[in-house]
Amino acid sequence: MFFFKKTLSMYASIVFCSSILTAQPPPMQTLPTPFEKNNNHTATYEEGIDYYQRLAAAFPQWLKLEEHGMTDAGKPLHLAILASDGDFTPQQARKGNKIIFWINNAIHPGEPEGVDATMALVRDYLQSPEKLKKLDRMTIVVVPFYNVDGVLNRNNSSRANQNGPESYGFRGNAKNLDLNRDFVKCDSRNAQTFNQLFTTWNPDLFVDNHTSDGADYQYIMTLIATQHNKLQPDLAAYQQKSLLPALYSKMKDRGFETTPYVNFDESPEKGVSGFLDLPRYSTGYAALHNTIGFMPETHMLKPFKDRVAATYALMDVFVQTLYDQHDALLDARKKANAAVQTQPVFDLQWKLDPDQKETLQFKGFAAKYKPSEVSGLPRLYYDRQEPYTKSIDYFSTFKPTISVVKPVAYIIPQAYTEIADRLQWNGAVVTRLPADQEMVVEMYYIKNYKTGAATYEGRRPNQSVEVETRNVKRLFRQGDYLVRVDQPVNRYIVETLEPQGADSFFTWNFFDGVLMQKEGYSDYVFEDVAARLLKEDPILRAALEEKRKSDPAFAKSASAQLDFVYKHSAYYEPSHRMYPVARLMK
Repeated sequence: MFFFKKTLSMYASIVFCSSILTAQPPPMQTLPTPFEKNNNHTATYEEGIDYYQRLAAAFPQWLKLEEHGMTDAGKPLHLAILASDGDFTPQQARKGNKIIFWINNAIHPGEPEGVDATMALVRDYLQSPEKLKKLDRMTIVVVPFYNVDGVLNRNNSSRANQNGPESYGFRGNAKNLDLNRDFVKCDSRNAQTFNQLFTTWNPDLFVDNHTSDGADYQYIMTLIATQHNKLQPDLAAYQQKSLLPALYSKMKDRGFETTPYVNFDESPEKGVSGFLDLPRYSTGYAALHNTIGFMPETHMLKPFKDRVAATYALMDVFVQTLYDQHDALLDARKKANAAVQTQPVFDLQWKLDPDQKETLQFKGFAAKYKPSEVSGLPRLYYDRQEPYTKSIDYFSTFKPTISVVKPVAYIIPQAYTEIADRLQWNGAVVTRLPADQEMVVEMYYIKNYKTGAATYEGRRPNQSVEVETRNVKRLFRQGDYLVRVDQPVNRYIVETLEPQGADSFFTWNFFDGVLMQKEGYSDYVFEDVAARLLKEDPILRAALEEKRKSDPAFAKSASAQLDFVYKHSAYYEPSHRMYPVARLMK
């Protein structure tokens, strides 16, 4: 091994000088990936990083391997950057008018096809002058292993329904978090590092490689695209009318016919629906930055070697398509960034529209039932001896259920540094108030909410949030955070700071301190105070009487009536249930 590394290093020095003169990749014998040596083996962390190091040493003009930040495993996050002309930074790529194409692997390390497919893809591009020409129009950024923690936690049993490989990593990271739920809350160092890298590179297109479970069907590859109704219209039109048709057509030509992700209730024959990629997920997070995202899902029951081959084909098809559609993508994204800066209304919640559907030609297997050998009761199975091709309903339209008019700016108390950090990691310009200042602002009060009954990814998200808006004159302190809503990352700003957002910081419990009342009263003492208040305040007395008439249960509860008076008095703390982020409207 030592001799090989030394020889390779000497060889790299020679070919580097030669390549500068010829502007062609140096000749190099194929360096097989660990998968190519054993097609039921996925590369370990050590094998994968060593492989990229060898490639970067042999092809320094086109490939650079970088270490960034930290993960919860105590190891850095690597980026392998494939570029021509030494365009190894986002600034250089933008200066050269290049698409930035980001490939993310091993967010779920038990779904490793992307790891092995991308290693081979990068090598093949480095060794092909024809393929390297594609880098004239793009820079490819690869995360070899995102969930480094889970990759190191290798086993052969956690993916009970999957056909290979012989061993693989674990879904949870070192904190046992699913990183494909962590893009907004950033409870992992992996996500914190990723947020900053993603924002720095600001990719035009993002692919996060996965493996699916669920129904059995004939396809090796299915595809989740960013939910088009959530994209800015220029981007949505490009994705739906240009990008997706090209991807599906080229994958069919490659022998890997692909279909939208098979998301269903009973069986695919009764229809499939689009995937609502909330910001917690990789593609939903990418959409907050006006980046089109894809989540390829190979089918778990197909042989591992076939799943890797399909993933390789799709990555190559992406490169070919982006090369051909270079101008269209960059133009759509430029328009999207400009439009979002001035967009007045933002959608916060969505639901599937059952009245809008398309027809999809679907290749499945018949769903049948037979007695279970475990329970003796009927069990579902898919009969591979009975394939079918039929038209099924495809529901892919979501409509907004909650929308909000953006403010001029948000003001965040400086106590919430973790919020300011996350905003800045995502490219938002955050300034500090230079002096104490009193302003009239909109403040939300949380009228109703539900907290998850069970822990979800380390938290108990707040859901079904209802708010009441009040105009308040409020004193803000020197050093409080001011975030103007006139930025290209407005979607990230609004969807995380509005408490009704599906994946807002309020949803993820960052502001739960305001939900608990800090002061109270002793009933027998406050009885006399309440009686006095009612005598002095006829409006309060009338409100209490009206509440008694409209609510029989309330009328029978002495404690509820006393609490009503307390919460309508000056004794009740104004900070209880007051969402602390202010909306400056002018």
